[in-house]
Amino acid sequence: MGWKFDKPLHEMASEEESTAMLRQWESEKHGGLWEGNNRLPLPFTYLIALIVLTAFMITMPIWGQRPNAEHYAPMVNEMDSAAVQNLATDEEKMKYLTAFAMKELATASDPRGPGLLERHPITWDDLQNIAPGIREAQTSQKYPLAFYNIVGDKIALANFEGNRTVNGDFFGEPTNAPARVQPWFDKGMIIDLFYVSYFFIVLILITKRLPSFTRKPDMSKTS
Repeated sequence: MGWKFDKPLHEMASEEESTAMLRQWESEKHGGLWEGNNRLPLPFTYLIALIVLTAFMITMPIWGQRPNAEHYAPMVNEMDSAAVQNLATDEEKMKYLTAFAMKELATASDPRGPGLLERHPITWDDLQNIAPGIREAQTSQKYPLAFYNIVGDKIALANFEGNRTVNGDFFGEPTNAPARVQPWFDKGMIIDLFYVSYFFIVLILITKRLPSFTRKPDMSKTS
């Protein structure tokens, strides 16, 4: 099996392979239906590109966004208050706490907080499970709460290698250490770009192994 890479977007099969495929198409009549070897209509090509572009544009704002302890800290700080404890049901407690946290996060420096909290709702039981970990992180002050991700019913120090700290330490974090928060370029788009690129590369390798659309089988020949 030979490959040609001088014109990869035109034809990659060797001349011998292309000729053999054309001969096979000429010999297989398929009940009167035959291979015309026509190219994909150009509008379909634009349609595929439009679908990919639209998918990226729609999902970009929520790529890989992960909630961290900072988003639930207002709930933890307020959950033992009389205003919450006097509510009758767990659902009422969470409705109150969610509204309270949304209000707190709306004034934070990161405007994405309310949106993340809305996309990652939790129950009263969930809050009770993660509360000890958040309180411990608040007490130790070893890292900012934004450095901790919520993993199930626990909090865990994020393993991101994000942007470097430049203005002093983060609660004991060495100067110039990586901030353990998702950098702007790591929101899932890297893995998306990998798979989209993989799809198109494989698609080109498969289709360009066929004879070029400029070469037509001579269907007037008899087997």
